[in-house]
Amino acid sequence: MSRLRISSCCCILLFASFLITSGAQAQQLAFPGAEGFGRFAAGGRGYPIYKVTNLQDSGKGSFRDAVSLPRRTVVFDVSGVIRIEGKISAAANITIAGQTAPGEGITVYGNGVSFSDNTIVRYLRFRGGINMSRGSCTVVADSLKDIIFDHVSIEWGRWDNLHIKKSTNVTLQYCLIGEGIDPQRFGALLENPENITIHHSLFTGNQSRNPKAKAKIEFINNLIYNWGTSGFVGGHSSADHYQDLVGNYFIGGPSSSAGFLSMFTATDHVYQRGNYVDLNKDGKLNGRLVTDEDFRKESATLLKEPSLLSQGSVKTHTAAQAFKMVLTEAGSSLKRDAVDLRIIGYLESLGKTGQIFKTEADAGGQPEVKETLSSLIDSDGDGIPDKWELKQKLDPKHAADANKLSSSGYTNLERYLNSLAK
Repeated sequence: MSRLRISSCCCILLFASFLITSGAQAQQLAFPGAEGFGRFAAGGRGYPIYKVTNLQDSGKGSFRDAVSLPRRTVVFDVSGVIRIEGKISAAANITIAGQTAPGEGITVYGNGVSFSDNTIVRYLRFRGGINMSRGSCTVVADSLKDIIFDHVSIEWGRWDNLHIKKSTNVTLQYCLIGEGIDPQRFGALLENPENITIHHSLFTGNQSRNPKAKAKIEFINNLIYNWGTSGFVGGHSSADHYQDLVGNYFIGGPSSSAGFLSMFTATDHVYQRGNYVDLNKDGKLNGRLVTDEDFRKESATLLKEPSLLSQGSVKTHTAAQAFKMVLTEAGSSLKRDAVDLRIIGYLESLGKTGQIFKTEADAGGQPEVKETLSSLIDSDGDGIPDKWELKQKLDPKHAADANKLSSSGYTNLERYLNSLAK
């Protein structure tokens, strides 16, 4: 065989190997347990770390500075409340590992945060406030692709707590979206995103839009508690929208009307099964099965087959099982702060307590939290404590091993981050 032919064969083999490796990496989960359409977001995998070391609004070591540039993994050497004046716009290709914060974790309070392509956000609390501009949302994820929010609390938005517009491959899992404040007091507006998954999350204390689903969405095993005028809201427009609702529980609270479903039209194509509604507010979980007729009364078009579920990955549970899981896991739950504990307490009452507030001050406000600094020793500054590195037979004085890929497909840094969230 000629040298040219051998060289050509080698090139083909190398290219094929590259395609296989690239394909495998493209299918790597964001972290073990990531589900839904955003589950393959890579975030800051393989990129440098940035340590948040203070609670200042800006400057070196601040959260704002940490997310200002792309291709980073953000870890926290501090816990407490980061009070922000202006909005924060996070760059693309970032992992924000809130599970690394000591103490009670991290709360970003006072204004909104927007996100970009290929982002992983875990175990943080984002809270807006009445001093934001009138039309502001606490979290915005517009015109992007590949993002996953895991165990995130999103509260006190003035227009909506959450806004997602024209984005694709989005997951919210084990999140808490609650207590929208004046002027609208709404939960979430989904404006034409495609392939969005919301599962095992809690919508609570919102007047309406829990969420408003002008979307192609799978909505699985969520709880909607103490809505005001309406719970889950259809797209209600001339455009076609597709909503798969499976195993959700609608639980009325003191503020709730009977309208757990609202504002669907014939252009809302709904597949539903295993959903329950409990409107008697008697302190017991004893609802009835939601029927197709409940949706037809709201003018939705019922489908016999789902639009998205066959493409998804979410392990589904019964609505009653989902209640227990959400009660335990929703929001930044490694250590819930006083606000989230209060909100979860409302849910536990099963209709007895809960309120829709006009301002965060009416809800008790953002409590003061003592700033706590990490006591973990990280000699090489790679984001992994020496103790963990030694246990894993890594070199605590050699930072380069943090981004070395392991046989699991995750970097050593990711393996450490994932171990904190088990």
